[in-house]
Amino acid sequence: MSIKLGIIGGGVMAEAILSRLLAQQIYDPNTVLISEPQQQRQEFLQAKYQVNVTSDNRSVTQSEVILLAIKPQVLSTVSGDLSELSSTTLMISILAGVPLKRLEEIFLNNPIIRVMPNTPATVGAAMTAIASGKHVQSHHLSLTKNIFCAIGEVVEVSESLMDAVTGLSGSGPAFVAMMIEALADGGVAAGLPRAIALPLALQTVLGTAQLIQTTGIHPAQLKDQVTSPGGTTIAGVAQLEKQGFRSAVIEAVYAAYKRSVELGQKS
Repeated sequence: MSIKLGIIGGGVMAEAILSRLLAQQIYDPNTVLISEPQQQRQEFLQAKYQVNVTSDNRSVTQSEVILLAIKPQVLSTVSGDLSELSSTTLMISILAGVPLKRLEEIFLNNPIIRVMPNTPATVGAAMTAIASGKHVQSHHLSLTKNIFCAIGEVVEVSESLMDAVTGLSGSGPAFVAMMIEALADGGVAAGLPRAIALPLALQTVLGTAQLIQTTGIHPAQLKDQVTSPGGTTIAGVAQLEKQGFRSAVIEAVYAAYKRSVELGQKS
């Protein structure tokens, strides 16, 4: 059976994508080849997912699709192994900060799509942004969307917005995790056992996100609905405003965006 999907790099994000693609039967394990330098990782992926594995990047050059899931700093080394790449192969890059211009200088005639997923991909709840290169046609775009819809939601953006996407949805899970941790710590400070405080915090964040998504209500409107005159919530909101909560979150996203721009300039 021919290889339809080649994955270069067998790390956490690559595995998250792979697991969902196989679970939803978008690809058969026999049609997937993963190039991974660490033998222990090769053995793990092969045993768990029954896919083909190799340490030779050249083995994936005839794949219909190649997913680049490596560290940006090894791109030059890896690209040297792909000199015999088929011009019909669709290249999908999840390399943070590496622009399409750089990728198109390396893979001259290939259709290339730059993708920014995030870590909830592991549970099929990712938010993924995709930006198309100059050789991409409609069927390439459809195929890419089909792949990444397997791990969550997909939005198509111009590449000029990719650094902003990185700052928001790429780095955002860390900010949300800190918010959940802080909520739980607040509960502990108020006297709750941690074993109770953490589930309360987690479900509060999850339920609020689902409520906003399902109803389409604006977050500010929801906040107003649960903020009674002289009540507990407005007391907490006032304290958040006093401590610069919203400003801190905005600045965190903007700082991550600026760092993404810097990394892109170095690539």
